[in-house]
Amino acid sequence: MELLKSWSQQYIEAGCDEVGRGCLCGPVVAAAVIIDEGFQQNLINDSKKLTFKTRLHLDEYIRNNVLDYAIAEVAPDFIDQHNILNASIHAMHLALDQLKTRPELILVDGNKFHPYPFIPHQCIIKGDSKFLSIAAASILAKNYRDQLMIKLHQEFPQYGWDKNMGYATKKHRDALNEFGPTIHHRKSFRLDYTTDIIE
Repeated sequence: MELLKSWSQQYIEAGCDEVGRGCLCGPVVAAAVIIDEGFQQNLINDSKKLTFKTRLHLDEYIRNNVLDYAIAEVAPDFIDQHNILNASIHAMHLALDQLKTRPELILVDGNKFHPYPFIPHQCIIKGDSKFLSIAAASILAKNYRDQLMIKLHQEFPQYGWDKNMGYATKKHRDALNEFGPTIHHRKSFRLDYTTDIIE
């Protein structure tokens, strides 16, 4: 199915998405993307449906061809203090703050969002598989976070973050049982999951 470019042709729209809500460690990362009418890319889709190699290729294309984009992260300590939902929405707000082009409408993946000052928003369930700007935001956010977790893996290789990206795989849980949590783990999260959780 071809993704839609616009909710309404009347507005400059920013698509927003986040990644990392279900992780045991690392930040939650969000991106905001504004596309224009000339933007074309048939491969773009929900980042979870794309291969690592395809996402890397599309990441460069998106950065070079959209009207504007921004990426923001919120650290584990903020997540612990404010809960993951509020931290995810805060990350999207921070990404919107960085845009050089001011949107007139915000398209948000999911069903919850805190109003952004003076700009209306529309929440769209599974928006990353329906709207091009949200799908592009999901790709930028996931690539950014994956690269960050691969870098953190060099510091703490026993947890397998270069493969699980901080999600609750068996390797990650086993390492937690053996070595305990790191400074990057979210203290408010249960660290004894018994099933794999991959976003």
